[in-house]
Amino acid sequence: MKRLIPVLAIGVLTLAGCANTAPYGGDVYRGSQAQTGQTVTFGTITALRQVQIQADSRAGGIIGTGGGAVLGGLLGRQVGGGSGRQLATAAGAIGGAVAGSGIEESANRVRAWEMEIRRDDGQDIVVVQKADRNFQAGQRVRLIGSGANLSVAPY
Repeated sequence: MKRLIPVLAIGVLTLAGCANTAPYGGDVYRGSQAQTGQTVTFGTITALRQVQIQADSRAGGIIGTGGGAVLGGLLGRQVGGGSGRQLATAAGAIGGAVAGSGIEESANRVRAWEMEIRRDDGQDIVVVQKADRNFQAGQRVRLIGSGANLSVAPY
């Protein structure tokens, strides 16, 4: 049993970061966007701020919380005997669930840019996109798509 605990810990921590963060980047298109016409407008970045995107977990948080509870319960079970062991197991499960949830949430955060852009038509818009390229204030950019399907690319 003691050999199984490190294996479970590695498995839980590995699976905790299973959110798909690729769609938040400017270089990634969804399948529904392929082979469709996209509107292109141009503008200039007027303000830039680093933010984070909290990606949704594919498993809805079950992996981090559930895995942490199991691992915490197994660790707690190694302590004491009798009713003390039961209390330690319960406390370990609760603590593990909280820790696992926090680890999963942290692993699912993505560095991003909040870009305020003045389009050439004078309209100001804000786009949040994964920080997978370097942008800077004053830079000319292309705005590809519209509404919820808008990405920013260098001009």
